[in-house]
Amino acid sequence: MARPRSEDPTGSAGSGAPGSGSADGAAAGGSGTGTAGAGGSIPSPRAGGRAEARRAAQGKGGRGGAGGGAGGDGGANGSGHRKAGGRGKKPERNMKKIVGWTAVGALVLIAGTGGAIYFKLNGNIKTIDSDGLSKDRPPESAADANGNKPVNILLIGSDSRGAGNSDLGGGDAEGARSDTTILLHVYADHKNAIGVSIPRNTLVTIPPCKLPNGKWTKEQKGKDILFNAAFSQGDASEGNAACTQNTVEKLTGIRVDHTLVVDFSGFAAMTKAVGGVEVCLPKVIYEGDINPNLQKRGAQVLPAGRQKVEGQKALDYVRLRHGIGDGSDIGRMKRQQAFMSSMISTVKKKGLEPTTLLPLADAATKSLRVDEGLNSVDKLMSFALSLKNIDLHDLKFVTPPWRYSDANLDLVKPDVDRLWEAIKADRTLDGKDATGEQAAAPAAPEAPAATPEAPPTTTAPPARAAAAPVRVAVYNGTTVNGLGAKAGEALKAAQFTVTGVNQAKSTNKLTTTVEYGAGQKANAEKVAALFPGATLTSTTAAGISVVLGKDYADANGGAGTAAPGTPVAPAAPAPLPSSVTEEARSADDDICANTSYGSGG
Repeated sequence: MARPRSEDPTGSAGSGAPGSGSADGAAAGGSGTGTAGAGGSIPSPRAGGRAEARRAAQGKGGRGGAGGGAGGDGGANGSGHRKAGGRGKKPERNMKKIVGWTAVGALVLIAGTGGAIYFKLNGNIKTIDSDGLSKDRPPESAADANGNKPVNILLIGSDSRGAGNSDLGGGDAEGARSDTTILLHVYADHKNAIGVSIPRNTLVTIPPCKLPNGKWTKEQKGKDILFNAAFSQGDASEGNAACTQNTVEKLTGIRVDHTLVVDFSGFAAMTKAVGGVEVCLPKVIYEGDINPNLQKRGAQVLPAGRQKVEGQKALDYVRLRHGIGDGSDIGRMKRQQAFMSSMISTVKKKGLEPTTLLPLADAATKSLRVDEGLNSVDKLMSFALSLKNIDLHDLKFVTPPWRYSDANLDLVKPDVDRLWEAIKADRTLDGKDATGEQAAAPAAPEAPAATPEAPPTTTAPPARAAAAPVRVAVYNGTTVNGLGAKAGEALKAAQFTVTGVNQAKSTNKLTTTVEYGAGQKANAEKVAALFPGATLTSTTAAGISVVLGKDYADANGGAGTAAPGTPVAPAAPAPLPSSVTEEARSADDDICANTSYGSGG
């Protein structure tokens, strides 16, 4: 049965992810379970917090049980979920994004710091077995005219209680559940990204998945099959990341390129490694809010207002559900989103400082489990460098449109399908086509024209030398047959030299682009004048290229006939519903804004 496991009495869900890997640290030259590498050890559980509450619930002393459970929020029906308490649509913005992105970015400097550290970090990394991936997968994303492709990364957080996570998260449930799952889409321009949170109690179809014993399950669907149950298939302590990936691909129709998983102890270690993360709360939080089973207020845990948190207190912040707002998961997701944004900002502000990066990289690599495409420092560094041009404002977080189905959630059609189609078409929330060239090194500045000396009055001005021909390559970025030849003829008529007409690698280009190398801007502007609405883009390649888009096709007879051997370009997706766009959060939003939901503060 795929129903998630029952939770502990509080129903608090964890915010880490499986595969803590901290127990493997010694084998890789690390300092053993729970260490934060060069950043120091993970703090002991706070007195009166989750660990003490858990012991009390077992009759071992303390003041009541708390802790995460089956990836849900308790509930008498055993499904592991309580109603979110409102119609807000914010994803569970957990720290997996931070682990899988900013911490990975920390590795950029590592290779040059010494062979011992490099091999130690390599030894820390644990790999997710790809044998469990479905054989029936969505197609890979198509490259644009310049060979650039979008990247889809699945970020999973687990409430695993193994490998030193129990005291940090509370609870004693065996196995692991996906506490938070975010599908991060990095657009082909590598300047925009969107993180789509998939609610853990979403009703889904779980496709066949491989179990630890090598057998495969049958497809599971019905009114009691929830998304977070995919990670629990097989009851392995590290979870079943491949099954979650299979489920995401079936749900969205989007192919996942990379998967990363992280746990409680890894999250705690990383927040300590960066020197704490600034957060904000609208009211004071007490022990009784973190552990309602105390049945009293208890001591203050987190003050109101802005503050820095790390380790256990950071976990308390991102896992907090009671005592603020209406006590639902909606508010907690808002706080988790704000936390991730703040941590990304923290790492960016610190820059490439070894004193920050080495502890962070050590903590991250000990805590991460990654797919085979990211299972080395070299691969992680390359991945991190591909994300360096994404500005905080251009990183958005959304939740797919949903509605209640008893205590669980259904994704609303056709609204959710419009979201998936927009992502597959590489369209941003505002409808922008983000296919196109990634940011390249700035073109070398054109040499300023020398001021000619006045010729001698007794000498006639020299004859003007004939201008060198401007050479232009043409690429058809659509499926309209003959469009490249038409553009070539227009260029020749304007006295440009056409060096070739070819089909672009991608046929879903919407806007015509004129690309130019160093010293060619003025000529490129003349070329662009022949293509109204075309955009200019500098590149590191020499010469000038025109990549024709749908706008040029529309201006020259419409769709036409598809060029032989080329796939039909999909129609532009319908605009996204307001339930997605209006609820989106940018990573540079004020951390004190939208940190609770409903009444109660």
